[in-house]
This record gives sequence, structure tokens and C-alpha cells, in this order.
Amino acid sequence: MKHIVIAGGSGFLGRRLARELLARGDRVTVLGRDGTPPSNLPRGTHWQRWDAKMLGDWSAVLDGADAIVNLVGRSVDCQKTVENQRVILESRVDSCRVLGEAVRAVHKPPLVWVQSATAHIIGDPVPRDTICDESTPAGPMHEMAPRVGVAWEAAFHEAKLPLQRGIVMRISFVLGRDGGAMQRLSTLTRWGLGGTVGRGDQWMSWIHEDDLARLMIAAIDDAAYEGVYMVTAPHPVTNREFMRAMRKAYARPWSPPAMAFAVRLAARFLLDTDPELALLGRRCVPTRLLSETKFEFAYTELGPALADLTHRPVGDG
Repeated sequence: MKHIVIAGGSGFLGRRLARELLARGDRVTVLGRDGTPPSNLPRGTHWQRWDAKMLGDWSAVLDGADAIVNLVGRSVDCQKTVENQRVILESRVDSCRVLGEAVRAVHKPPLVWVQSATAHIIGDPVPRDTICDESTPAGPMHEMAPRVGVAWEAAFHEAKLPLQRGIVMRISFVLGRDGGAMQRLSTLTRWGLGGTVGRGDQWMSWIHEDDLARLMIAAIDDAAYEGVYMVTAPHPVTNREFMRAMRKAYARPWSPPAMAFAVRLAARFLLDTDPELALLGRRCVPTRLLSETKFEFAYTELGPALADLTHRPVGDG
């Protein structure tokens, strides 16, 4: 039995990972901001309150733990106001910094630190069909995603102990049944609004939540994992292909396309989100996972991944 501490583990990614760890007999402690654990946290999970900014008594849970998984980060599903950009950046940097302080304060710190990061660190490549992996440089710093991504990873590398095995997971769009952007996309599709978005040739790099949870566990267990990984399924698709697959998964007919100007208006006045999340994309591939590890994706193609998500009940691990 291992003891895994998940920072920011109350979100749908953390809950999915906790279920998988608990199922194999591990002890799981989630660091969360609320005084009481959320009702949808998997049974058997230990809860420890923290503020993700300041060192405190909560750091004791790290003493003797086997691994930290840090999933902290304010959602980017919002408009890119100056204030939202500040909170997005600070939530990521602050959590790494204070976890670094905590591992230096305990007698026996975890030997493994798995850190979430963003595949969007590469920005919006030109030309559009550029294939991006771990070797692709970060995008221009005037773009929010590269700016946040670079600062996030730098904070992790500064916080990690020299002897800790560190794994940075640049996570792409996660397909999950009870959280994330899939909830909004599935609702729009069921309402008959599942048409192509914008030009439709923007790439969508995705990964099934089950594969992501299994990959995080593999990184915890296997000493061969270290450094930066692009965390995405091997076969990205265009938005046109993605929305076609969504309509098929939900048994919906052809839907009219959403023009870019309409997407921008809806994002601003109806959905309160960033239209670039839908209008831009990257063609990412997991080169290191495929060439350097023994990890086997359960879902390499989009169709079976969506079929699984639409036929299994919410919360079913």
C-alpha cells in the first residue's frame, strides 16, 4: 500500500485518480480548500484542508507519503480578463511554491512528484498542421497559455527537491464523464448545436480520463518516468471530426456550423468563456510515451473513447 497525496484532488481528474488508487488498496489524501470534503469525493479518501498558498499544519500529511500529485489550477474556462489571468497564473505558481516549502519542512518527503501542466504551452503553432510534442518550444510570451505554462513549470522545477523524481504532464483536452469541457460540449450536442466550430480545421488533442489516471499511476510506480511528457492520445482530430464523432455518440443528426463571429459573441455574452478554447487548437502527439515507456493507451481513437463516456454512468470508475 502506498500513500498518495493529491493536491487539488476534488476536481473530476483528482476524483478519478483517487478512485483508481483506492481500488488497488492505496491510501489517498486530498488537499482541498474547503473545511469539509465534497460529497462526491470517493469513499475512503482522507481530506486535509489547505489554502494552496501558505505553509501550515497540513504539511504533516506529506511526511512519509510516497508521492505528490499536484492538480491545482484555476479553470481556464473563463474570459481572459486581467484579473482572471492573474488568478490562473497565481493558483498554479503558488501551489508549486508552497508544496516545495512543505517537502523541505517534513522529515521524510515523498520521493515522487507528478505535476500537471498544459499542452497549450506551445501556443497556437503556424502552420496549422505542425505536429507538436515534448521537443516543441514554448509559444510567444504575449500569449496567455505559453506565459502561464512556462511560469508554471519553472515554479515546479524550483520547488522540487533535487532527489525527488519529477514528472511534468502537459495535459491536453481531457474527456471525462463528470467534469471538464465535455459537460458543456455534450449539452450543446444534445440540444442540436453540435456542429463544426469556426473553420473546423483546428486540431483537438484529447485523452480519455481513464488513460490519464492510469498514466499518473504508472508515473508514480515506474522509476523510468522522469521529465516532461506530452499527455494526449496518439491520434488528434480536427474540430470537424470531433464534432462529427460527438453527434454520432449522442445519436444526433447533422448540425449547422457555428461561425467564428457567432462563437465569439456566445462565448462573451452567454457562456462567459474564452472563444479561443474552441477556435484554436494544437496537433499534439505523445512522442516520449510511445517511444520510451511501456504505457498502453486503452483509447487511441476518439470514437471508442466517446462511446465509453456516453454509455457509462457518471461517477462509474
